[in-house]
Order: sequence, then structure tokens, then C-alpha cells
Amino acid sequence: MKDNVAEEHLYLAFSHQYRDSIFPLHTSISLFLLSYCDCKLFKVFLVPTGEDVGDQRVTKNLAGDLEVHLISRCQLPVVVQSCSLPAVVVKDDKFCRAGLSVVLRHIIQKTFEADPSKKDVLELLGFKKTCLKACAEVSQWTRLCEISIPLAVERFLTASPEHCQSIPPDILLFERKLGEPVRIHNDDKIRRQKLQQQKAGAKAAVPALGEEATEESKPGEVHEHTSSSLELSVAFSKLLAQEAPDAINREAPDIRRTKTSDLPLLDHVFAEGLYFTVADLVLLPCIHQFLVFSKKQGRNLVNLPLISSWYRRVQEVPGVKKAAGKCNMELLQLPELVSAPEEQLQESSSVPDELEEDNEDSPFIGGPRPTMTKLMENGIEAKFSPHPCPNWTLDWTSLPSAVSPGEGKMSRDRALRKQQQLNNLVAAVTKLAKPGDVIVDFCSGGGHVGIVLAYMMPSCQVVLIENKELSLIRAKDRSDELGLNNIWFIQANLDYFNGTFNIGVALHACGVATDMVIEHCLRARAAFVISPCCYGFIQNTVKFKYPRSHQFKEILSYKEHMILCRFADQTAVQLSPERRLIGKQCMGLVDLDRAWAAEEQNYSVQVISMEPESCSPKNNMFVGIPA
Repeated sequence: MKDNVAEEHLYLAFSHQYRDSIFPLHTSISLFLLSYCDCKLFKVFLVPTGEDVGDQRVTKNLAGDLEVHLISRCQLPVVVQSCSLPAVVVKDDKFCRAGLSVVLRHIIQKTFEADPSKKDVLELLGFKKTCLKACAEVSQWTRLCEISIPLAVERFLTASPEHCQSIPPDILLFERKLGEPVRIHNDDKIRRQKLQQQKAGAKAAVPALGEEATEESKPGEVHEHTSSSLELSVAFSKLLAQEAPDAINREAPDIRRTKTSDLPLLDHVFAEGLYFTVADLVLLPCIHQFLVFSKKQGRNLVNLPLISSWYRRVQEVPGVKKAAGKCNMELLQLPELVSAPEEQLQESSSVPDELEEDNEDSPFIGGPRPTMTKLMENGIEAKFSPHPCPNWTLDWTSLPSAVSPGEGKMSRDRALRKQQQLNNLVAAVTKLAKPGDVIVDFCSGGGHVGIVLAYMMPSCQVVLIENKELSLIRAKDRSDELGLNNIWFIQANLDYFNGTFNIGVALHACGVATDMVIEHCLRARAAFVISPCCYGFIQNTVKFKYPRSHQFKEILSYKEHMILCRFADQTAVQLSPERRLIGKQCMGLVDLDRAWAAEEQNYSVQVISMEPESCSPKNNMFVGIPA
């Protein structure tokens, strides 16, 4: 194990204690992962949501062999006070990681870095280490694991008896996802092995996936499960670092000739598919509490056969029962379930429309002209305000090299264009900022905007928020080189930042991220300077529906608005001038809709073209000021 690891502080919220869990469930999940990883690298603090921090019993009863301290919210580091918990910060540092997925992934990475022999811990991050990496705002799966199911279970446990008769829709959605075919990288070989097994009659000779053998397995005897199906064999062989049996690895000639489209699909073993990941460790404490409460209420779980099988299977993963014991989780021994009649399953397993992905994938027919004409007939055209300071520029030659975007190892031409983009944003922010203001650089990436602002405005506090860890680390390295002391770094999804601020800024916030930044600014009554990007990625989400403004909603349908978004992305320099002009007009209309939506919230908003327009194909910029 490596020594000299910097001490990091992990802050977890504490609202109340119920049976064998600490609430909110995000805290129980975090403690469970620490126990599973046998990680002692973090100094753990519980932060009561109320005023009482004197209850020491919680640290003894539920923390297992972890040393846990109680601390009030006003004692938190200032950067952590701006974030939702859980959060991690290196002691006396200005780099904070916040949000469940970000914190759990960090715990896993630090555990492996401290002890590289724990390769099984690193495997929790899944293929290409991307498990729960996509932010909840754009990933339905991350949202389900990180937000929806924990909240649904908490509400279920605290609901009155008449309101907890039905299974929460998010639990039903998880049940349905466990029944969907598994999609994994390079699954062709495994699917051919499954076909060979089926042709050999193995399917008739062994229990189906999710069914148990007639003889009960002794604790820890995973090998009995590995014989029940090919998927189980592959999954548990990986967990135990074993090779699959030779008989499975050989393929008959007719199997090799089978078309991929004719191969059988793979069934779920764990939450994300075949392999055990951090998603299973997130869901286990939640589903456990739901099952315990349901059993106490005498509820029949016949409508959740896949979740019940998953719950039993996760318990057989090496280390899970031990971690549960440390956290005083008394895992249930569920019987094998027989599914309800099909019509009863369909009736009880219906998922509300708001939990479905409601984005239509059908191709758009025709170009943007009919939609643009429809708007013109209603008096709506793209319009741009004059640039307030078109010739303003920073003296880049006099600035330290760490301030320049060229430090990000980009080409000279691209660095020049990035400097031109920064000239526009910095000029607008400079006109708005006052000494003592807090400026938040949303979707900050490598910190090109935030570092310039922090260097040029030392009397302001600058906060960089970015979900990608490596980008933010590069930004912090540049800041350290400059010796900046008015800058914080927060690795988090936007929804986990809840601090107060005066100005929000974002350079090329992708797709829906632009609307998320605007929403944060509106909620804080902060001014904003934003350059949008990736219009083609705009789509309806749980939180955002398009068009945004009342004026556009009265004229355009969602699909018509999406046509504008798709063609707004056609502004690349290699396209014909006519197509680029149409793309620019579509950009202007999409951003006009956004501007009008903000004005409905009592803001004054201008849509401006950056100068020079050649600095970027996505050269629009909002400047919004609360009235």
C-alpha cells in the first residue's frame, strides 16, 4: 500500500436514523461503499440537517469500523457549503468533489491508487471506467441510480399507509430495465457461446436465469450459481478472476457462421448487465430498505421477480455480506418468486410518462425553411443586438503563459480563436462585475474562462464547476502556477452546486447545459454571460421542455423546434455560405426562444454575435441582467 496519501475529508448529510440505515440514503450508500472497499483513507464527517450535533450514538451504531465525526454545517469548509452533500475535499484545499456519483467514483479511484492490488475495486467502474460517469441531467440511467430510486425509497418509507400501497414507479422502472436485453462491448463472442449452449440442450438442462437451484447454496459457494447459465458463469468468473470453462470457449463451425442478428440476446445478471459495478452498490441499500419495509407491511413482491433475483445474486458477490455486516444491514433471504399473471404484471408495472424517454427518434423530413417561414409569418425572426464593445481585447502578450489558452496544448490557430472568444466573454463580465462579486464559470472545462477572470479580477471570487475530473485538475495546476487565491474548483454536476453568486458565465455549454446554466442564474437572480454550443444535442429532458418561451410554444411544436436545433449546428466553415447563413439564423431563433423565456422571469437579455464572428462557428452570446 502506498504511503503519504493526502488526508481527504468526506462530508455526509445526516437527517435521521431508521432501522439499519442513516438517511438520506446517499449517506448509507457512501458508508456501504467505504465498507465494501475497506477504505480508511477519508476522515468522515456526518453533517446533521438540524441544529443538534450531540448524538454520538449514530457514530457507534452504524459506522462499523469507520471513525465518524459529527460537524455542523456552519463548520464546513466554505467551498463545501456551496455544494449538496456528499462532498469530498482535501484538507485545507479549494478543490471539492460533490454529488453521489462523483464522490463514489473518487472513493474507488483513491482506494485503488493506495493499494493497486485491489483490482476488483477498480472493476466497479465498469468498461472504460465509465459507470455512472455521465451526469444525471443527460443520462437516464445515472438519474435513476443517483437520484430517482433513493428519493423514491425515502418517500416510500415516510409516506402514510394509504400512500404507500403501490410500488414506486422508479422501482418498477428498475424491474423493467432488468428485463431488457444486455448491451455490452464486444458481446458477439458471448452471444455465440450462448447459442452453442442452447443448441447443446443446456438451456433445458439448467434453471433459467434468475432461478435458483433446488438445493440451497451455502454462503460463499458462488460456483453453484455459475453453472445456472452462461451469463452467470461469465459474470462470476470475472468476479473471481477465473477463466470460463474450456468447453464454453470452443465454438462449432455452424456457430461461427451464424449472423450477428440471429444470435440470442444476453440477460441481466447485475444492474448494468453482466458485470458487478458501483451501480449495484448504489442500488443495494435502497432496494434493501424498500424490501425490508415491504416485508414488514406484508406486501407481496410477486410483481418484482427480477429485482428479487438481483437482490439475492448481489449477496453472493464476495465482500458484499461482509460490508453489510459492518454497516449492520441485515440482508433478507428472499424466497424464489413466481411471477404474477401477465395481465397483472402489465397493470402493476406501468411506468408514468414522465419517467419515459419522450424524445422521438423518427427522422426529420424537409429542411428548416417551413419552420422559419412559420415564425416569420408570426413576426418572429432572428435578431442580434449590437456588440457593446466589439474592439475590446486583452493584451495577451503581457499576460503570464498560464493565463493563455495556449497552455492547454492546442494549436496556434485554435489558441488564437479561443483568445478571441475569451475577449468577448471577459469584456461582458468586466462591465457587470463589482468588487466582492462571486463569478461562477459553469462547464468550465480546463478553466480557460475562469482562470482569466480570476487573474484579471482579484477582488472577485471565481468558482469553476466541471464534471470532468481531468479537465478540472489541469485548471487547478494552471491556477497553482499563477498563485491565484481567489478561485475554487468544484467537480460536480450542475445540480449539486447550490451556492449564491452574482454572475454566471459559460463558454460553449453543450446542448441542454446552456439551459441548465440559465436556470441556475435565474434561480440565484444572477447576471449571466453564456455562449451556447451543440444545438443538435438539445432535446426534452425531465427538467426542460422545448420550446422554452410562451411565444414559441404558441407557434411551434417540439418537433419543429428540434428542426431548428438540428440545422443550427450546420455552421461549420467547410459548408457553403448559404448553408452557414441558414445555420446562423436557426441559432438565432433557438437562442431568441431562450432569451424570451428568461425575460418572462423579469430579465433583460441580449443575443449578440461574438467579434470577430470567425472566432467560432458557434459565435452567439447571451448577456442577461435581472431587472
